[in-house]
Amino acid sequence: MQKKLSIIIPTLNEADQIASLLVRLQDLRHRGHEVIVVDGGSRDQTIALATPLCDQIVCSPKSRSVQMNNGVRQASGHCFIFLHADTILPDNTDELLANIDCLENAWGRFDVRLTGRGRWFRLIEACMNMRSRLTGIATGDQAIFVGAPLFSKVRGYPTIALMEDIALSKLLLNISRPVCIRATVISSSRRWEQQGIIKTIMKMWLIRLLYFFGYDTDKLAKCYD
Repeated sequence: MQKKLSIIIPTLNEADQIASLLVRLQDLRHRGHEVIVVDGGSRDQTIALATPLCDQIVCSPKSRSVQMNNGVRQASGHCFIFLHADTILPDNTDELLANIDCLENAWGRFDVRLTGRGRWFRLIEACMNMRSRLTGIATGDQAIFVGAPLFSKVRGYPTIALMEDIALSKLLLNISRPVCIRATVISSSRRWEQQGIIKTIMKMWLIRLLYFFGYDTDKLAKCYD
């Protein structure tokens, strides 16, 4: 029996890319999976563009962790995939996850490939994938998936302003290691391109270090933005 997937996409002013993302998910919808867009108060055309291309629009307070938890409350799938609006899933995502034993009680992520050209981006993505494999920590850029019963067992994403993916990974690691799928999701490199590669890497390392030492996530979120 096919396991139904619920693809949950948190959005905030994503009109430039939401339609192209959702168009790529239509084959999955046609195969019986669902797509839920959880909007955090967009002031552009995100909702209007997304409405005909998804199964549900959920309006939510702005906060990625809160948005994703609210999306789960409306989901009916056996497994949840948390997808950033600038990340593209493999076309055969359902086939890849169908190969996982006891999918409802598993979790994991995909390898990531960045859209940017050049050796720096290949190095960044290789480091992201290797670090995740070694530590068991997944990030949103890697399209985290979690079986519905397992997500319920850890009570969902901790409602913090930033680093919610790391916090969720730590909770899930207490139960099992992640399934690291080598097939890649394609994630936008716009952050590195706009802010500079070295500057962005240093900024992200600093934020992770401060989070490790218990720095307030609300303040970290302001630094990140």
